[in-house]
Amino acid sequence: MAAALFGAAPSATPAAAQQAPAQQAPAQQAPAQQAVAQQTAAHPVAAAQSWGDDFDGPAGAAVDPAKWTVETGGSGNGNHELQYYTAGAANAALDGQGHLVITARRNTDAGLGCWYGTCQYTSARLNTARTFAQAYGHFESRIKIPRGQGIWPAFWMLGNDIGTVNWPNSGEIDVMENIGREPGTVHGTIHGPGYSGAGGIGAPYSLPAGQAFADDFHVFAVDWSPSALTWSVDGRAYQTRTPADLGGDRWVFDHPFFVILNLAVGGDWPGSPDGSSAFPQTMVVDYVHATTSGTDPLPYTGRITGPGGMCVDVAGASSADRTPIQLHNCTGNAAQQWTVGLDGTVRALGKCLDVDAASHSDGAVIQLYTCNGTGAQQWSYGAGHDLVNTGSGKCLDSPNGSSADGTRLQLWTCNGTPAQRWTLG
Repeated sequence: MAAALFGAAPSATPAAAQQAPAQQAPAQQAPAQQAVAQQTAAHPVAAAQSWGDDFDGPAGAAVDPAKWTVETGGSGNGNHELQYYTAGAANAALDGQGHLVITARRNTDAGLGCWYGTCQYTSARLNTARTFAQAYGHFESRIKIPRGQGIWPAFWMLGNDIGTVNWPNSGEIDVMENIGREPGTVHGTIHGPGYSGAGGIGAPYSLPAGQAFADDFHVFAVDWSPSALTWSVDGRAYQTRTPADLGGDRWVFDHPFFVILNLAVGGDWPGSPDGSSAFPQTMVVDYVHATTSGTDPLPYTGRITGPGGMCVDVAGASSADRTPIQLHNCTGNAAQQWTVGLDGTVRALGKCLDVDAASHSDGAVIQLYTCNGTGAQQWSYGAGHDLVNTGSGKCLDSPNGSSADGTRLQLWTCNGTPAQRWTLG
């Protein structure tokens, strides 16, 4: 996690995972990718659940050991964290109402030692390293996070080969982390060889109008395919990462990862609690679910239809650069045969669906152009049947919802209307 890399948890974690570099706030790279805010998560996944925990059980019970390993220790986890992670139900217990409650509190045991001396705080960290790991799919948790300076909750994943290749070669996916001084903001980040620690690649998501995440439950998720990761909050995607974001570094998100939940106190990124920090603080987890990606509609080749059942069409069936894209009566010809790929491109006639001049402006022309790998040609097909240009965070749109033959398509702020609803097939 940018909230504590997989660090020193004696006896409860794989041996090779017990050393990790200090972690700082991840670099917020590729601003165009960050602009995917307020969109539906890409690549709808199968409804079939592959793993999950709804935390049903009596109040005070520990988590199911057939699903979770409870880590222990006060090593600082490579981040100079201040808490001691306790065993059993001392700091992680069911509430009898279908929730797991992870509690961070001030330590009263003078014999409990941390890396800096007597531990100031206790908390809990759980992982599925011994019970569940999966490559690709949809990973989701509904959480009400705590608040306060120095408080650091996280829902994240690590590659299951960490015991042999070590971090960051194993890869790390931070689905959600928050530092208490940012009550309305969470972060999603990836770490790997050449882009770890403070160089992690990620983006923040902020609630509108000064709202705080600690005030209510929110759903944090990542959709993971072989060539992309898309983060969402409450079903609204806010960033997509692909190998193109790595600047030539290795994409390591190609093997199973396991799940981690934890609540850290202090550390290099959030800093220590201060006089404004109140304890105890609780991270309340409603559920954690994982589903497979078996019904992902991509890759797809065929027609794309929009308003009035009209087809997305290359004007004049021309393959020349800058040929406008329009709506047209469906004819089945090559100008209406599109390939929506896992690489984020939408192609016809050997060229790519493109935003003219890589514009982020409403009304920008959508055209055909030689494929070049830029954000102007990266598209995400969402569960709401929108086509989001991930370079701008805006949607493929028919002006005023027109279904007239020859309507030229444009880029427009995503609004969920039929003017932006596209059907594959």
